[in-house]
Amino acid sequence: MLGGELQTARLILRPVNWPDMEDMARLKADVGAFGCMLGGVRGRARAEAEMAEDVAFWAERGVGIFSIFEQGRFVGMTGVHERPDGRGLGLRIALFPWASGRGIAREAAGAALNFVLDQGVERVVAVAREDNLPSRIVLGGIGMAQVEQFERDGHVMLVYERRRVAFEW
Repeated sequence: MLGGELQTARLILRPVNWPDMEDMARLKADVGAFGCMLGGVRGRARAEAEMAEDVAFWAERGVGIFSIFEQGRFVGMTGVHERPDGRGLGLRIALFPWASGRGIAREAAGAALNFVLDQGVERVVAVAREDNLPSRIVLGGIGMAQVEQFERDGHVMLVYERRRVAFEW
């Protein structure tokens, strides 16, 4: 990570911070991007509170949420946060609908997940609705495996995980 950024073939992932507030508020208010997220779409006050939490999380843990940029344009967010259900660090991914369908989610989430595991985190989980096939494809494509399921608000939720691989010589 150079200068606080991760780079992939076509994306730059930058730890989320206050200069991203306007973009993040728009993303979190977009039903197509945040409608299936835990807690759903967010208003401005909640988006600002979450920004403060995300900035503090990076400072405390050295991992967190990234803003995703394609050719300098903000397209979404990915990275990890502490899940409110006690399952541990959870991977999140949200893109504006106009940025979907081109492999950005897989590329960005894969880079973020690898970064987190490379920092020594042992296990990362992700939760997706059973009927959210695009998210399930992304999670499988970045090496996450389904390990359990539960019901929330009448929906079957699938829990995926990926563990850090320890190499022994």
